[in-house]
Amino acid sequence: APGYGCCGFSGRFAAKRRTAKSLEEKNLQIEEERQRSDELLLNILPASIAEELKTNGKAKARQYKEATVFFSDFINFTSIAEKLSPQELVQELDKCFKGFDFIISQYEDIEKIKTIGDAYMCASGLNERKSMPHSMVKAALEMQEFLEEQKQERIRMGKPYFEARIGIHTGPVVAGVVGVKKFAYDIWGDTVNTAARVEANSEAGKVNISETTYGLIKYDFECIHRGKVQAKNKGLLDMYYVQRELVAAAV
Repeated sequence: APGYGCCGFSGRFAAKRRTAKSLEEKNLQIEEERQRSDELLLNILPASIAEELKTNGKAKARQYKEATVFFSDFINFTSIAEKLSPQELVQELDKCFKGFDFIISQYEDIEKIKTIGDAYMCASGLNERKSMPHSMVKAALEMQEFLEEQKQERIRMGKPYFEARIGIHTGPVVAGVVGVKKFAYDIWGDTVNTAARVEANSEAGKVNISETTYGLIKYDFECIHRGKVQAKNKGLLDMYYVQRELVAAAV
């Protein structure tokens, strides 16, 4: 009888240990899934919005008084696309956009908003801290440098290449999350429309900025005043091409 009791105890102990191990493995699996879910959420939403969404199941729209909005698109995209196979086209777009993603990831105040076809949109100043457009302008210059390197490589290979227009404007925006399935973080307002017009009036390899943005960065970057430029639905707007960051500002 004592032997039977001992075997019964050891059997129960082994079963309990197996249950604990199984529970530990499941908890580890749940934690890994949660981390993957969090990483995915942070890929498409700013950290503060993702946290609010997880906590409350929804995120309130916010207004920011001085955000800087960036647009870029590729010149003659349709005609270049016709010269590439579908796979080559996607690969080239992916390479360019990954390059853009890497550049803005070096600046904690810049948030990628979305890509629309061959257009790329990002913004800074979407937080409670006051944000100047300097990071955005620096990132824009770096993006054009990156595209120039890609262009030279493509020329050496005898292949078509992409060149981009870039436009930047600063002003108030409303930001929020829309949708239930495939929800998206987006921004709205006249500032967004104006940034798109500034981009449309840029040229290959150039960073075109509005007068508002220029007023905030003029002591740190060398710019060329283009005068008043006719912008669709906006009338005449003063625009400036950014040439380079001034050395004193970079120190």
